[in-house]
Order: sequence, then structure tokens, then C-alpha cells
Amino acid sequence: MFGRFKVLFDSPFLRRVSWHVKRVGEKIDRRFFTSLLLGLALVLGAAAVLIWLTETDGSLEQLGRSFYWAGATVLGLGEGGFVAGPVGWVVGWVLGLFGVAIVATITGALVGFVIDFLLKEGQGMGAAGYRDHIVVCGWNATARDLIGELAKDEYGTKIVLLHNSERNPADDSVYFVRGDTTNEGDLKRAGIENAVSAIICPADGSNEADMSSILTVLAIESLAPDVRTVVEVNNPDHVPHFKRAEVDEVMVTSKLASHLLARTAMYPGLSQLVVDLVSGGVGSELYRVALPDDYVGLSIDDLASKLRRDHQATLLAVARDGTTHTNPDVDFRLQIDDDLVVVAESLGDLQPLRESSALA
Repeated sequence: MFGRFKVLFDSPFLRRVSWHVKRVGEKIDRRFFTSLLLGLALVLGAAAVLIWLTETDGSLEQLGRSFYWAGATVLGLGEGGFVAGPVGWVVGWVLGLFGVAIVATITGALVGFVIDFLLKEGQGMGAAGYRDHIVVCGWNATARDLIGELAKDEYGTKIVLLHNSERNPADDSVYFVRGDTTNEGDLKRAGIENAVSAIICPADGSNEADMSSILTVLAIESLAPDVRTVVEVNNPDHVPHFKRAEVDEVMVTSKLASHLLARTAMYPGLSQLVVDLVSGGVGSELYRVALPDDYVGLSIDDLASKLRRDHQATLLAVARDGTTHTNPDVDFRLQIDDDLVVVAESLGDLQPLRESSALA
């Protein structure tokens, strides 16, 4: 039972509402509400004393009942038979009208909060409230395509897009946060501190866009150093700067495309094969998975056979201590903490790798 309540109150929606309540609360003039409560107390006190003096026998017991009646009347629960004279009737009507005004004020405040919540959410001015999600920082053609790939992944990771635009450029399945990718407050609204990884996409192909990406990485590393950062880089010469910013993985798309084009020119059809591998052709999704415990000690040939037999997966590489072994020797033996890169139709019983270390 406790676990159910914990899941309920830890839901993204309630965390978003809590963030908006905190934001609104910071803007409220507390002196106004203090004055309002003080005024309410004075009105109730004066009404109770007046009723006590004019409608009761003046005992201390009747004084307490008078205070109770005044408070109940404001809430619309007062006992009509407690007062019988003209003074009591007038005071009862005044307190009833006062109660209606209070209810109207509270209702208006709640309606105003709901409208503000919906408007802020629609404009990307809310907070994601997710945990273990992926934050996409920036928008370009790469971001559009990678969001499509992430949305199809069977792991079902939530996606948050942080981008400075008036509307959400992605589809409704992505939570949109409008803001600056280098701003700590906007990154916090995107839930960067609770994210599993962040993907930084440059706004265009300029060197200035790379510099902005570096600032984004520095902001993320200062807020959430455990979050895995993956960056698309325009200029290969800027890669050392990203490394100094402690980015986890760098993707130079122009360099990758040039290598693929060169290999395809010599080996026809190679580009289509690579595209099918990385874009998820029939039965060919790429996965990086943790090594099952009962695979430790196997040779590379036995590993490949066991993966095919048990999981319908084809081995591409073994990663060990930051080094990728794509075609190891026949005497290569699997060790604890190795992980695998495989091609398969689905994960099945294999467990996806959830660590920040990158393939070399």
C-alpha cells in the first residue's frame, strides 16, 4: 500500500504541479494574506462577542459557542436556531456574505492557478518532472531524426526537448521546455539533474554553434556530472575542447559521413548496410548490453554462437576498459565487466548497459 502511494505522489505530473505551486508561492505577497487572515480573525471575534452579548446569557460556555457559530456561519455551516433576535440575524447575514466572498476568492485563485499551469505548460515554461529520461538540448535535423529513433526504442525512455522557440518543434510525445541550453535554471526545468543522458545538437553548422555546445556541456557537468553527455560536433578541430569540457561521447557527423562515402565508393552497397544497422532495419537494431554472468570465460567464437542460439543476436564488438574489440583473436576470453555490442530484433532477456563509460 505504501509503495502505491509513493509511486502516486512521485509521478511526473505531481512534480510539475509542485514546481508551479512553488513558483507561484514565491511571487505571492505574504503580507497581504497575513493582513487578510488577521482581518478575518478580527471580524469573527467581533461578531462572536456581539452575539454573545446580545443573543446569549453571557456565560463563558456561550462565548465559546458564539465563536464556533461565527466560524461555522462563514463556512455556511452555522446553526440558524442559535440566534433569535434582529442583531443575530444581521450578523448572520453579514458573516454569510463574508463567507461567500471568501469561497469566491479561493475558487478564483484555484481557477487562476489551473489556467496559469495550462498556459505555462503549453508555452514550454513548465518543468518536466521526469526521472531517468533523456534531455535533447537544441534543435536541428539531427535532433528531429534522433527523437524519432528514441521514440521507437523498446526501452521506452521519456524524452525532454530543451530549445528556445515559441512552440514545440517535435511531436506531442516529447515534453517541451522553452529556454536556453546554457542556462542552469532552464536545464533544471528540463530535469537534467535526474536525467540518464543529454544529447547536445548545434543550432547550425557554424563554429559559434560548437562554442555554444561547449558552454552547454559545461553547464550540464556543473549541475549533473553523472549524466552522460553526447554531442554532435560541426568542426573536428573542436573535439579537444569538448574533451576538456569532460564530454562523454562526441559525434562528428561530417567526419563520419566522409568515411562512409569513401568506403561506399570502393565497396558498393556498404552505405545501405550501415544505414540499416543504425536505423533499425528488419531484425537489425543496435544494442549495447551488459555481459550475462554465465558468459564470463567464453571464447569469442563460443560467445557468438551462444548469442545466436539463446537470443537471436549477432555479435559486433566487445568493449573492455574503454577499448572496443571489433575483431578479437580466437583466444580472446570474456571477463567480468565486459559489455557487448550486438545486432538483434529486440533486447529479449539481455539487459541494456546503463553506465556512463563510452566506447573508444
